[in-house]
Amino acid sequence: MLFRFHNLIISALFLLVSQLSADDTQAREIFVEAILAEGSEQTALVESLSTTASTLVPDFLEAWKRGDIFLLEADGSAAPTPLLEVEPEQEGGTPTYFRVIDGEEMAAGSFDPAALEMARPSRKTRRVFTMTIDLLALSTPNVQERADAALKLGLKRDDDILPKLILLRETETEPSVIEALNEGIAVSMLSHGTKEGQMDAIQLLRDENSIAGLDALKNLRHDLNDGLATHPFSEEELAKLTASIASIESYISWTDFVGTCFRGLSLGAVLLIVALGLAITFGLMGVINMAHGEMIAVGAYSAYISQTVFYSLFSESTFALETYFLFAIPFSFLTAALCGFILERTVIQFLYKRPLESLLATWGVSLILQQGFRLIFGAANRQVRSPSWLLGNVEIFDITFGFNRIFVIGFAILIVFGTWFLMAKTPMGLSIRAVMQDPQMAAAMGIRINRVRMMTFAFGSGLAGLAGVFLSQIGSVGSNLGQSYIVDSFMVVVAGGVGNIVGTVISALGIGVTDQALQPLLGPVMGRICVLVAIILFLQWKPGGLFPSKSRSLD
Repeated sequence: MLFRFHNLIISALFLLVSQLSADDTQAREIFVEAILAEGSEQTALVESLSTTASTLVPDFLEAWKRGDIFLLEADGSAAPTPLLEVEPEQEGGTPTYFRVIDGEEMAAGSFDPAALEMARPSRKTRRVFTMTIDLLALSTPNVQERADAALKLGLKRDDDILPKLILLRETETEPSVIEALNEGIAVSMLSHGTKEGQMDAIQLLRDENSIAGLDALKNLRHDLNDGLATHPFSEEELAKLTASIASIESYISWTDFVGTCFRGLSLGAVLLIVALGLAITFGLMGVINMAHGEMIAVGAYSAYISQTVFYSLFSESTFALETYFLFAIPFSFLTAALCGFILERTVIQFLYKRPLESLLATWGVSLILQQGFRLIFGAANRQVRSPSWLLGNVEIFDITFGFNRIFVIGFAILIVFGTWFLMAKTPMGLSIRAVMQDPQMAAAMGIRINRVRMMTFAFGSGLAGLAGVFLSQIGSVGSNLGQSYIVDSFMVVVAGGVGNIVGTVISALGIGVTDQALQPLLGPVMGRICVLVAIILFLQWKPGGLFPSKSRSLD
């Protein structure tokens, strides 16, 4: 099926004669000459296809390599006509043939297919197919593709390609492509250059902090130590080579450290969003809510529902994919907040200051919700697709920053700021703090305690719903999604200081960075165990966490 699909694509390309560019026309002419040529002339013609900048060249060469190019002998002394054979879409059908020179379909019955002769490239010509396709990328108008192709070809350290890269460098005008060409040429020079060229390459790779050239530098050092190098090095030159390797390795360590910190910050941002709602319901209200994880799942499933509704309304159009997530964020918050409001009114309001009972009751609620998710959405996990503006990344100093991770970090900052503003700068926040510190005095001042508790619990649950939206972009959505984060979120809240927002922020980011730093060294399981042990030891030293709470409700 894949083979036929590929042939259909080629067929479509041949049929679009009216839209052929000058590069495509030139490529067809050269390709026909190459098919009819022999020996070194054929090889040279195939190599010249790389200068046409035609997108048809890879398909031409692949078809020729597969044996889909045939020769139709002409009457008299005329040269044969190269034809492309395209397999039928249905089993048992008749193949279709197109002229290579112009893509015109050959009329049925105008020739005998049995008389066609397969055009076979020579063995030497086959060897340059891949190189031609790679060199073709150096002619593309896309600057980034040209730069990537230049470095890729240089890393092959092919003696035949090196002169072509040097020649291309003389005509290239884009600085980023020139930089990639210099790096690729330097890597190739380590294997095929003169001794002076090798020393210049060593210095250039060091100046550029070339991660791609590190293996080539190490291979050269191994060859020198084993006596296999083309040019012997003096002690001073060998020391220069060793210093270049050490410099690049140090640069890699630095980029790995920054990358680890970034990944840790993104993980910490997720933990922060998860734990921030728990810091309010558990830290400020004193309620051990074991169903907090299910509020996360409610938010994730709300994102899935938003996606489904948008795709139904807009028939899975690009508009639906790109915009549903913007509506999923507030929808998930409101849905989780509504669930938290119902939970507080039906269960939690009867269990204030009864931590053991609230733990058992909310644990039972979590089991009910999990089973409810399975009944409504099924036992299989659901996939929530990410919009394109969350799928890309940007690379700075060889460090990749994913847009989805940047978005989570930025949104976590926005949520923290919004929560702080609500708690510290609004009448609602003042009422919440008054009720949590001294309910009796707050009631005496005319504050409606039940209403404040209800709104606070709903807000904390809504924050958990926001966490579910972001988690749906990282992995699949299932009924047990929240249970994977409930323990981590409790650790964050306790280590930061029960009820302290600043402590929750510091604890979440610290745990996230530490976890990401330990996993490459110890593995995911041992890394998580070490983090847990560190938190236990820390709580032995500071039982109240980073910022112990002094509210009267916890006395």
